[in-house]
Amino acid sequence: MNSPGHPKQAPTYRSVTYRQPVRILVLNAKGGSGKTTLATNLACQFARLGEVTTLIDQDPQGSATQWLAARAPALPLIHGIQSFHNPGAVTRSWRLRNVPLSTQRVVIDTQAALDPNELSDLTDFADILIIPVIPSAIDMRSFSTFLEQVQKSPAFRRQPKPIAVVANRIRRNTLSYRQLESFLSGSGAPLVASLRDTQFYVKAAEFGYGVVDFDRQHEKEPEEWEPLMRWLEDTIQRLRPAP
Repeated sequence: MNSPGHPKQAPTYRSVTYRQPVRILVLNAKGGSGKTTLATNLACQFARLGEVTTLIDQDPQGSATQWLAARAPALPLIHGIQSFHNPGAVTRSWRLRNVPLSTQRVVIDTQAALDPNELSDLTDFADILIIPVIPSAIDMRSFSTFLEQVQKSPAFRRQPKPIAVVANRIRRNTLSYRQLESFLSGSGAPLVASLRDTQFYVKAAEFGYGVVDFDRQHEKEPEEWEPLMRWLEDTIQRLRPAP
């Protein structure tokens, strides 16, 4: 694999510093949707932009924590919090207390099958929700049910949060992808990015890399991330107006 470095063409979106960290929750009740891959790569994107980034691993499987452990010191720093090791319920105050004070971006990788109380607590903690969905009939049906659960949670009803959908592990120009696009267009949550089905993510994860950490090859993956990063920038500017 290539040594880490800046992509050939640097992203065009801007990095903006705010007084309080922006907390981004990656969630889906269905296992296998690619939450950890999305969360770890999102943390890489922010770190590469120079944002002080903290990755909270909420999943008892600890995949994001293992990914951080494999990450080379020469790569942009990402702080890690293993919230699944905290005994009992992980409260909002506990998460805030353990995030480094310098943090500008917080990314939370969640477990599948969250109970209603934990779903509401996580939603209350977050500023932005991102839901990955893969193109299968089972996952699309699960997404509809889960989105309804999120929107009916006490925290969301009290204070609605921006929601974005990422089509994950897709193969363009296939019937399943077209069906997913059509399905999501009527879901009420915007489809902001589509990420290809490629083993590169699996290989990169083995070494604690993100797609943005490579300076050669695999140029399609960084390009696919630009719509999501632009959507996040616009959303963050609305949530945290610059001083």
